[in-house]
Amino acid sequence: TPYEKAVPAGSHQSPLATAALVGVSPPRHHQQCQCFLEDGASKGAWLNRSSIIFAGEDKWSVDPRVSIATANRREYSLQIQDVDVTDDGPYTCSVQTQHTPRTMQVHLIVQVSAKIYHISTDIVVNEGSNVTLACLATGKPEPSILWRHISPSAKPFESGQYLDIYGITRDQTGDYECIAENDVSVPDVRKVKVTVNFAPTIQELKSSGVMLGGNGLIRCEGAGVPTPVFEWYKGERKLINGQQGITIKNYNTRSLLSVTNVTEEHFGNYTCVAANKLGMTNASLPLNPPSTAQYGITGGAEVLFSCWYLLTLSSFTSIFYLKNIILQ
Repeated sequence: TPYEKAVPAGSHQSPLATAALVGVSPPRHHQQCQCFLEDGASKGAWLNRSSIIFAGEDKWSVDPRVSIATANRREYSLQIQDVDVTDDGPYTCSVQTQHTPRTMQVHLIVQVSAKIYHISTDIVVNEGSNVTLACLATGKPEPSILWRHISPSAKPFESGQYLDIYGITRDQTGDYECIAENDVSVPDVRKVKVTVNFAPTIQELKSSGVMLGGNGLIRCEGAGVPTPVFEWYKGERKLINGQQGITIKNYNTRSLLSVTNVTEEHFGNYTCVAANKLGMTNASLPLNPPSTAQYGITGGAEVLFSCWYLLTLSSFTSIFYLKNIILQ
């Protein structure tokens, strides 16, 4: 009567001549699978396919891992130490009785843990490119392959050896995890890193309030891969760190321009430029005297505020008249 028996590779197993103990043993575990000789039987034999392993007490196999276990005179069990994938296949226990030979067969299925043997190397691509990642694994049963983008906003992918990403975006940069599993042991996991290059952007350009004789600061926040290089301009003139009271400090995604001992010459339009090999962008911001920064308006209205404190006017009519002249 043939039946199947599944065992992990590397475990100690004995094929069984009856179907009573079919199961899966944990790795490195010894399981006794038995074949019994009937009373009065003179001889038993074990065969693997057409090859004789044992005939009675005589060992025909040269494999040192196989042996016969006999706890009593009736037991005739075949043991295989450190089961390997080459041990997979049918085994037959043949018992010679007083009447007729009797055979029992077991098919040994050797299970092998999933193992990733190839995964794509880390890659760098430009935003908008198409990307294919590969992950190949072996095991028995054949393992399933799952992909996961290690990101809080990651979406699940379909299973398969190849992961295709069309028109990749900057938020898809990061580590991609390949998981190979077949329920024999713990899954095998490996990672590949995908870096997405994109042209710089300036996300924020902001200044602090400035006063004559005081200090001023302009902060330029950018993004880009590779990391952008920052430059500063006042009007058309490129600013140099350490000259004319200007200090420039560049970080990965930020550039700070500070002005010490602010004078009238420091007021004007400042431009932050961010560039990498994929492109360049800029943003501008005026650095104005305190009253402009405080009230958020420009031109003649600023003069009106000055006049409000300097002139003593006798009537609302005079105030409206002065206001209209200035705003014109």
